[in-house]
Amino acid sequence: MTTYSQPRVRIVVGDDHPVYRDGIVHALNISGRAEVVAAVGDGRTALDAIREHEPAVALLDYRMPELDGLEVAHAVSRDHLPTRVLLLSASTESDVVYRAMQEGAAGYLSKESDRDDIVAAVMACAKGESVLPPALVTGLAAEVHQRAQSEAPLLSERERQVLRMIAQGQSVPDMAKELFLAPTTVKTHIRRLYEKLGVSDRGAAVAKAMRTHMLE
Repeated sequence: MTTYSQPRVRIVVGDDHPVYRDGIVHALNISGRAEVVAAVGDGRTALDAIREHEPAVALLDYRMPELDGLEVAHAVSRDHLPTRVLLLSASTESDVVYRAMQEGAAGYLSKESDRDDIVAAVMACAKGESVLPPALVTGLAAEVHQRAQSEAPLLSERERQVLRMIAQGQSVPDMAKELFLAPTTVKTHIRRLYEKLGVSDRGAAVAKAMRTHMLE
């Protein structure tokens, strides 16, 4: 059995379907990396649990009674609570994801994700990363283009190309081939792009592009 020297990440889980909720709680607890401090069935109780326990991450169903996950994410962001909200939803439509990120969600996952992916997403979220799975990032590409405005920050044309390719879910080798550049050069462009955007990963780059209209 693997032993983790670091303290377990404290999690609040909110979902109004008991079987699904219990499955998520079990997967998190047996991972050896997380400790579920509260498992609840509605958004108001989830927000109360977040205030009480101050977990690193709240893993919440997008649709719940009382308050939905989006309203909880908004309240957490508004009140500057230390918890990062990761939403789970049956819908992965780009406008829904866009709104979730606007309201302060740190991540968004399909409820069809397997348990290992959900645990990994929770851990990434706890480390400060924005969680958007590759399939979801690809689906957001059209939304990024649609919401682009002239007020975009100053990026070079090459950086804009790289940002578009990130939004489309392309890998570094794919980018290098399409741009006729060495992979190391592409990585340098990505690093500089991240520095300009003030982010550290692909999901955060796409989320920032969507929030601040960075692409033409």
